[in-house]
Amino acid sequence: MSELFHVGISGARGRMGRAVSQVLDAREDVVVAARYDWGETPDLSLCDVVIDFSTPEASVALARQAAERGGPALVIGSTGLTPEQEAEIEKAAETVAIVRSGNFSLGVNMLIGLVEHAALRLDARDWDIEILETHHRRKVDAPSGTALMLGEAAAAGRGADLAELRSAPYDGITGERETGKIGFAALRAGGVVGDHTVMFASEDEVLTLSHSAIDRSLFAKGAVAAAAWVRSRQPGLYDMQDVLGFRQA
Repeated sequence: MSELFHVGISGARGRMGRAVSQVLDAREDVVVAARYDWGETPDLSLCDVVIDFSTPEASVALARQAAERGGPALVIGSTGLTPEQEAEIEKAAETVAIVRSGNFSLGVNMLIGLVEHAALRLDARDWDIEILETHHRRKVDAPSGTALMLGEAAAAGRGADLAELRSAPYDGITGERETGKIGFAALRAGGVVGDHTVMFASEDEVLTLSHSAIDRSLFAKGAVAAAAWVRSRQPGLYDMQDVLGFRQA
């Protein structure tokens, strides 16, 4: 049996928080030491790691609190953070180990690698890149964190930052598409868990790479795997590429 560790859940009453609870409750090597939501004050001393699917504001507050007391380690899955909020979490990671990701799915993280390699090998002068994502009607940010991760991977493959290559949304009379740019489109409907498609299109052919989430538990399982991994790591800001061993520590 694996060594027992204690986990807290931030955003426990949300959809992802409930999914994480179900995964944790099924494991014999975990004690759920705290379940709480924004506005509630947990005892972080009870936790080896906290899994956070709450709001950007709550995530930043949690990171500050953990940094001030030197722990616990954190797994942060909140999306829609501003650059200032991201900087706050990066600062906290100087003191505690944090895994932050816009998506904890193994399949999505494999897709990210494939997109970067495709963008590296397909000439930007000939191949346009468009990213389409669909989520449930309750999602409040767009493009999704995962779509932005895919865009960042595509931009990295082309040796640039996404901020340099991201095109404005298409609306009205936009003129011709600018060569080398990366476009985004977002759909919100029903209870769709999450679909992401990256299209590489030339004048002659189209390459489509895609991933569909069937059950929300896949994200929860990935977050729990990240929690088991990060609880014994040195301070730093990590992502799922680190957790999966795709990147040197």
